[in-house]
Amino acid sequence: MMKIQFIGAVRTVTGSMHLIEANGLKFLLDCGLYQGKRAEARERNEKFPFDPKEIDFIILSHAHIDHSGNIPQIVKKGFSGKIFSTSATRDLASIMLIDSGHIQEKDAEYLNKKLKSKGEPEIEPLYTVKDALRSLEHFFSLPYRKEIKIADGISLIFYDAGHLLGSAITVLNIKENGVKVRLAFTGDLGRPYKPILKNPELIGNVDFLITESTYGGTIHEEIEKVEQKIAEIVIKSYNQNGKIIIPAFSVDRTQVLIYILHKLVSSNQIPKIPIFIDSPLAVNATEIYRLHPECFDDEMKELLLNGKDPFDFSTLHYITDVEESKKLNKYEKPCLIISASGMCETGRILHHLANNIENPKNTILIVGYMAENTLGRKLKDGVKKVKIFGDEYDVNAEVISIDALSAHADRNELLAYISHIDRKHVNGIFIVHGEEEQSFKLADGLKEIGFENVIVPERGETFEI
Repeated sequence: MMKIQFIGAVRTVTGSMHLIEANGLKFLLDCGLYQGKRAEARERNEKFPFDPKEIDFIILSHAHIDHSGNIPQIVKKGFSGKIFSTSATRDLASIMLIDSGHIQEKDAEYLNKKLKSKGEPEIEPLYTVKDALRSLEHFFSLPYRKEIKIADGISLIFYDAGHLLGSAITVLNIKENGVKVRLAFTGDLGRPYKPILKNPELIGNVDFLITESTYGGTIHEEIEKVEQKIAEIVIKSYNQNGKIIIPAFSVDRTQVLIYILHKLVSSNQIPKIPIFIDSPLAVNATEIYRLHPECFDDEMKELLLNGKDPFDFSTLHYITDVEESKKLNKYEKPCLIISASGMCETGRILHHLANNIENPKNTILIVGYMAENTLGRKLKDGVKKVKIFGDEYDVNAEVISIDALSAHADRNELLAYISHIDRKHVNGIFIVHGEEEQSFKLADGLKEIGFENVIVPERGETFEI
């Protein structure tokens, strides 16, 4: 019997990893980095519940670190097989894994200073930039919508998930002992009509489905209202001589914001306010977006055909140099600063928040998911005092949250997408990648519309199918 073990992103939204055993082979769907409390994260990321040397190959749904970020670690520990992904995912992973390796090195360096002062033994980084570079040698790119044999009795088809550049829904056709099984894994499913990228592609009937549930119990705002809301925020801030600070993930969220701001500037819906992208990773990611027009929707393609580049316009400024970033602290005119990290936990965004959070003329615009216990979540929840770099700050700036820019399908969109699969054909649906409440709400919704055998697995639980 084929087995599935759910290792990561189970009743949580981080560390995506699922082990499949079939035809005498062992392979992973995703190899993501678990992100949480430091000690727990270190333990879970460093110790795999299997021997990495026994894993034959990895199928990567997309490049986000919670799906790809532990690849350098598994390679470091002896994995020697192929990592199957789309070409755009490989290109994004090349910058994101190197960036992650750099962060691991810096985190270890910071902790070791503290440990050394206490006379305690130093730690090694989870992995290094060199480890990340080595892991890229294992990537093997596959196109969308083409069935390819990747092992005896196992073929794979990638369908566009519409979540991130290169993101894919994985469909596996597995034949074992004369029995055929069609298994699908959504990875992270995008929203229909999301700017820049194509809509999620339908995959037809499957025997078993593994689906994400990040917003399985939540309804997003309509995407169509976002442009108007952002325009109103920019005009208000401009008129009161304020700054707009936007914490945003460097990959996807930043590019979507640039796209929307380009549209608003070119149609004269907002003043020509300087827009600063203060994130080296975001700058590199934007260049990779330019390389993959095959992932773009019709509206984006039309702009490019007409000679308009949404990632390059007169009021947009990309910043990579640290000194240029520091100069923004003294910039006194109205402006908009987009910086990482998206959850306000590390990176340049912390400096921008520290310098602007106490000014009531300023606005902090939250545009993405904020995990529990992060600074971003505290701001979104309306706390009045926060700590940044150990110092306490009053939150005098206006904090506004927009949920419609989420790259994840909401409850209704997930239910609508899964509904295209014949209920009588599906033998089981496994719900992952969601906080417990969201996962169970999606499970209830699927049962209400006629699906049976809907399961929210526990971490480490194994199923025979």
